[in-house]
Amino acid sequence: MSKPIALVLAFVLLATPCFADEPMSLDARLAPLAKAHAGKVAIAVKHLGTGETFYLSADEPMPTASLIKVAVLIETYLQVQEGKLKLTDPVTLHDADKVPGSGILTKHFSEGATFSLRDAVRLMVAVSDNTATNLILDKVGIGAVNKRMEAWGFPNTKINAKVFRGSTTSVDPERTKKYGLGSTTAREMTGLLEELLVGERVKPALKQCVLGHLRSNEDADKFPRLLPPGVVVIHKDGAVSDARTDAGVLYTPSGPIVLCVLSNDNADHRWERDNAGNVLCAKVAKEVYDYFNPDDGK
Repeated sequence: MSKPIALVLAFVLLATPCFADEPMSLDARLAPLAKAHAGKVAIAVKHLGTGETFYLSADEPMPTASLIKVAVLIETYLQVQEGKLKLTDPVTLHDADKVPGSGILTKHFSEGATFSLRDAVRLMVAVSDNTATNLILDKVGIGAVNKRMEAWGFPNTKINAKVFRGSTTSVDPERTKKYGLGSTTAREMTGLLEELLVGERVKPALKQCVLGHLRSNEDADKFPRLLPPGVVVIHKDGAVSDARTDAGVLYTPSGPIVLCVLSNDNADHRWERDNAGNVLCAKVAKEVYDYFNPDDGK
């Protein structure tokens, strides 16, 4: 090879940018996880500091399972704010109210047990208590939740019936048949959480109560699972046989990140920690965290 040609090649090589150390994009991190999952997946991400977003099938309505309890939580506190309810209002449990699934009221509390609305909300969020949720819906109304979500610009975020009472309490039998307890889109759910976090519709004192409830969520199988110790996650998750969901805010060194993962038609129906839907939620949260915080712990 002649010297002039060698010099030209050397210049070209030096002038060509090297991408070996370029950080992976969110799409490169998250799309393969969704593609590998045996089921439908929708993801929405927004960094509230930088405004950077990522959306995958984020406008497709999907089942929420217990994630829809976020909307019930917000509606409850707004009715308190409006003077329609008080957090100290008594709630009385009757045997006829008890439904199966997650929670402690059905199994551990007796007929006639009375506690505050605030405590019912705590149970609905912290341990996703289905019976507590229905008692709260008796106070706030299913229709009121949906009307509020629509007024806020989230028309696909709906609760369709009381938990395990779809045949007798559904406000929309077709949606109940299609989505079960509730529906949302990944974009709407992150939008709802962003509105809660930075909007002015909920007074600061009550907003802190709502966020405190979400922080008390005891589920550690999804978003918090693979994150570094000490990362604060406020979130609500959901699970039925063929769906796993989670949505919330990751408080990271680079700033808060709103995240929603919805999965449906999942092949894995196991009620185990390593259910593929749980693992998907955990892996997405970890990839999002690492993308926005590349130097954390390194």
